[in-house]
Amino acid sequence: MLSGKDRSKTGKVVSVLKNADSARVIVEGLNKVKKNQRPKKQGQKGQIIELERPVHISAVQLICSSCGKATRVSHKTEGQNKVRICKKCGAVI
Repeated sequence: MLSGKDRSKTGKVVSVLKNADSARVIVEGLNKVKKNQRPKKQGQKGQIIELERPVHISAVQLICSSCGKATRVSHKTEGQNKVRICKKCGAVI
Protein backbone atom coordinates (compact mmCIF):
# COMPACT_ATOMS: atom_id res chain seq x y z
CA MET A 1 0.00 0.00 0.00
CA LEU A 2 1.27 3.42 -0.89
CA SER A 3 -1.23 5.51 1.07
CA GLY A 4 -3.94 5.30 3.71
CA LYS A 5 -4.00 3.88 7.21
CA ASP A 6 -2.20 0.69 6.10
CA ARG A 7 0.67 2.45 4.30
CA SER A 8 3.86 0.39 3.84
CA LYS A 9 2.05 -2.89 4.58
CA THR A 10 1.89 -5.71 2.08
CA GLY A 11 -0.71 -8.30 1.16
CA LYS A 12 -2.06 -10.42 -1.64
CA VAL A 13 -4.64 -8.99 -4.06
CA VAL A 14 -7.84 -11.01 -3.62
CA SER A 15 -9.97 -9.46 -6.34
CA VAL A 16 -10.04 -6.61 -8.84
CA LEU A 17 -13.23 -4.55 -9.20
CA LYS A 18 -13.29 -2.80 -12.56
CA ASN A 19 -16.09 -0.28 -13.07
CA ALA A 20 -16.38 2.63 -15.44
CA ASP A 21 -16.18 5.04 -12.50
CA SER A 22 -13.52 3.52 -10.27
CA ALA A 23 -10.91 0.79 -10.51
CA ARG A 24 -10.46 -0.77 -7.08
CA VAL A 25 -8.77 -3.82 -5.59
CA ILE A 26 -9.34 -5.82 -2.43
CA VAL A 27 -6.08 -6.65 -0.64
CA GLU A 28 -5.97 -9.52 1.85
CA GLY A 29 -5.61 -8.29 5.44
CA LEU A 30 -5.54 -4.56 4.60
CA ASN A 31 -8.11 -1.74 4.89
CA LYS A 32 -10.19 -3.69 7.41
CA VAL A 33 -13.35 -2.16 8.85
CA LYS A 34 -15.74 -3.41 11.50
CA LYS A 35 -19.39 -3.87 10.58
CA ASN A 36 -22.33 -4.52 12.88
CA GLN A 37 -24.32 -7.44 11.53
CA ARG A 38 -27.93 -7.78 12.59
CA PRO A 39 -29.35 -11.14 13.62
CA LYS A 40 -30.81 -13.11 10.72
CA LYS A 41 -33.32 -15.20 12.71
CA GLN A 42 -35.22 -14.64 15.90
CA GLY A 43 -33.22 -15.70 18.94
CA GLN A 44 -29.91 -15.30 17.10
CA LYS A 45 -27.42 -12.72 18.35
CA GLY A 46 -25.99 -9.92 16.27
CA GLN A 47 -22.23 -9.73 15.86
CA ILE A 48 -19.41 -7.46 14.84
CA ILE A 49 -17.50 -8.72 11.80
CA GLU A 50 -14.35 -7.41 10.11
CA LEU A 51 -14.42 -6.85 6.36
CA GLU A 52 -11.71 -5.95 3.87
CA ARG A 53 -12.89 -2.92 1.94
CA PRO A 54 -11.68 -2.07 -1.58
CA VAL A 55 -8.95 0.54 -2.14
CA HIS A 56 -8.21 2.48 -5.30
CA ILE A 57 -5.78 0.81 -7.64
CA SER A 58 -3.46 3.83 -7.53
CA ALA A 59 -2.88 3.25 -3.80
CA VAL A 60 -1.20 -0.14 -4.37
CA GLN A 61 1.99 -1.14 -6.15
CA LEU A 62 3.52 -4.44 -7.21
CA ILE A 63 6.41 -5.89 -5.19
CA CYS A 64 9.24 -7.50 -7.15
CA SER A 65 9.94 -11.10 -6.19
CA SER A 66 13.71 -10.82 -6.72
CA CYS A 67 14.62 -7.45 -5.14
CA GLY A 68 11.65 -7.22 -2.73
CA LYS A 69 10.93 -3.54 -3.45
CA ALA A 70 7.78 -1.81 -4.65
CA THR A 71 8.28 -1.17 -8.34
CA ARG A 72 6.72 -0.12 -11.60
CA VAL A 73 6.40 -2.68 -14.36
CA SER A 74 7.56 -2.61 -17.97
CA HIS A 75 6.68 -5.14 -20.65
CA LYS A 76 9.02 -6.91 -23.06
CA THR A 77 8.42 -9.55 -25.68
CA GLU A 78 10.66 -12.60 -25.56
CA GLY A 79 9.85 -14.70 -28.61
CA GLN A 80 6.07 -14.96 -28.62
CA ASN A 81 5.67 -14.40 -24.89
CA LYS A 82 5.05 -11.01 -23.32
CA VAL A 83 6.76 -10.78 -19.91
CA ARG A 84 6.68 -8.22 -17.11
CA ILE A 85 9.98 -6.69 -16.02
CA CYS A 86 10.88 -4.88 -12.79
CA LYS A 87 11.91 -1.28 -13.43
CA LYS A 88 14.32 -1.22 -10.47
CA CYS A 89 16.35 -4.41 -10.91
CA GLY A 90 15.42 -5.53 -14.45
CA ALA A 91 14.38 -9.05 -13.41
CA VAL A 92 11.46 -10.89 -14.98
CA ILE A 93 8.47 -10.89 -12.65
